[in-house]
Amino acid sequence: MLALADFFVEKYSEANGKPVMRISTPAIDMLMSYHWPGNVRELENCIERAVLLSTDGVIHGYHLPHRSRRRKATPRNRNRPLESALNSFEREMIIEELKVTQGNLAQAARQLGLTERIMGLRVKKFGINPKRFRPKPEEA
Repeated sequence: MLALADFFVEKYSEANGKPVMRISTPAIDMLMSYHWPGNVRELENCIERAVLLSTDGVIHGYHLPHRSRRRKATPRNRNRPLESALNSFEREMIIEELKVTQGNLAQAARQLGLTERIMGLRVKKFGINPKRFRPKPEEA
């Protein structure tokens, strides 16, 4: 499924003259958790729309149609779709900034306009491990 999504990103990026280079990790997670009742055509339409909405060369979760962003309903988010959507958006922004800053919490917090304390609380709330974004030491 991911290879097909990448193919559609390349196809519609070229067709629309938009340099979309990748799909963010949270967006990939959303695409993978959706069951795609419309199969390939639905995926293609979803990616085409996301390419058109992208402004930074990356397809983010908030570029995906609402139906593909849904995860399995849980008692916590069943009656609170706005809170769930905001949490998903906030988590994605934090992950993207941690990627850019290579796991540096203080720098990511500054870039997002948060204090280090609030950033630490949000990272804990969303279960994000900043160490996974740090560069791996080269093996000799």
